[in-house]
Amino acid sequence: MTSETKRTDAVTAGKRNETGTDDEPDALRHLIEGARVVLWDFDGPVCRLFAGHSAERVANDLASWLESRGLHGLLTDAERESLDPHFVLRAVDRRHPGSDLVAELEERLTQEELRATASAMPTPYADPLIRTWTAVGSRLAVTTNNSPRVVREYLASRGLGACFSPHIYGRTQELSLLKPDPHCVHRALNAMGAAPATALLIGDAPTDLLAARAAGVPFLGYARNERKGKLLRDAGATTVVDSLEPVLRLLRH
Repeated sequence: MTSETKRTDAVTAGKRNETGTDDEPDALRHLIEGARVVLWDFDGPVCRLFAGHSAERVANDLASWLESRGLHGLLTDAERESLDPHFVLRAVDRRHPGSDLVAELEERLTQEELRATASAMPTPYADPLIRTWTAVGSRLAVTTNNSPRVVREYLASRGLGACFSPHIYGRTQELSLLKPDPHCVHRALNAMGAAPATALLIGDAPTDLLAARAAGVPFLGYARNERKGKLLRDAGATTVVDSLEPVLRLLRH
């Protein structure tokens, strides 16, 4: 058991420290009770995809592959040093949108993500929360910047595929539509016939919050560490948990 699984009281800590209030559990309860459709970001809320397969190494490998093709100048120094492979992919797409180069780079990233599923670490409490939400009649979808192939493989490995199928909305060849664009959120809502106000998006990054906000969907932030929590709150997230255990506990009551 990780230390994250033990931090069950921290749902109130962020807001109490900042405002001196203790109203975040009420906000969390309100979000859960209003959710008929739950949209999950994948890498973070469902699992740590790159727990055993370094995202930094993947980003460096993508940059090195571009350099091996004589495209060293395609990335700025900051982009080459990025720890996020999606950052590298977006950078190339901005300069060569829809190109064969971008398609090949995206496929290379997908293959790395597929390899990462073998060592991905389930987010504490995510599996039982997914099963419980399904059992009480809510419908679930994944809205992610990862490849939908990767999501389906991971969910199948955990026996969770039926909880989401067929509602997996991930990265397409149109990389400009990655979150923070709300494209994948709109796809999920439209396919499920759901009004934005009846949905809830669980995400761990400001891009998730911005996509939810653009689509008019309530947002629950999940932050496995203080850095991620600060990024979410600085972006405007008002309800952030550092464990999914309080969500599961409220849902079971």
